[in-house]
Amino acid sequence: MTVRKDVEARDRILRAAARLLAESGGEPVSTRAICGAAGVGAPTLYHHFGDKQGLLDAVAAHGFEQYLTSKRAQPHTGDPIEDLRRGWELHVEFGLSNPELYTLMYGTSRRPPAAAEAHEILLGLVGAIARAGRLRVPVEAAARMMHAAGTGVVLALIAGEGDAELPVRTREALFTALIVPAGPEDGTSGTAAGGHDGGAAALAIGLRAALAAEPAPGLTATENALLGEWLDRIAAGRPGGG
Repeated sequence: MTVRKDVEARDRILRAAARLLAESGGEPVSTRAICGAAGVGAPTLYHHFGDKQGLLDAVAAHGFEQYLTSKRAQPHTGDPIEDLRRGWELHVEFGLSNPELYTLMYGTSRRPPAAAEAHEILLGLVGAIARAGRLRVPVEAAARMMHAAGTGVVLALIAGEGDAELPVRTREALFTALIVPAGPEDGTSGTAAGGHDGGAAALAIGLRAALAAEPAPGLTATENALLGEWLDRIAAGRPGGG
């Protein structure tokens, strides 16, 4: 078999597996059915993927690539909170449009490398809110909360639990918990310096996020690390040790 035919066979198996999963309604799909749909023998499937779990892992990775295509193309609005809101909506829409594939992607602890890029995109969206001085908790913690809530909502809806309002109610509850309201200059209320009610913690989180992207010029690596530790303490409300 030539390299090209080898690649084409692998592609056919992947596409057949993804299609059969989408059509299965959650029922198991056999390797025999996948081989039949792809027009290959079982040895070809095992040559490319090792076993059925290897094939399912490859299908999940393929799903992440599809998801990332839309995430990469998401335009920035100039409002970091609106960008995060749209990112949430895109995530929910993808999951509900591809329930079997989404369950394969997020219903297991196995994660392909592409999942790391999806998390980096989420970190970027949350980090932009932090740099605007509008985040109540550190970027990584906020991103993990958003991820856990988003996947939980989609998996619940796929399982037939909850209603159409669940994604919006969950998102807005999270935004209330994680995001500092805009100040009077934005036409809403705020109580702390600069029009925000997050006080020093939100400002420390914002500066920490900015320094993570670009260390402070004129400081050594050690000084930048020490500054980061101080900012983390302010953000968490912790006293200094020692």
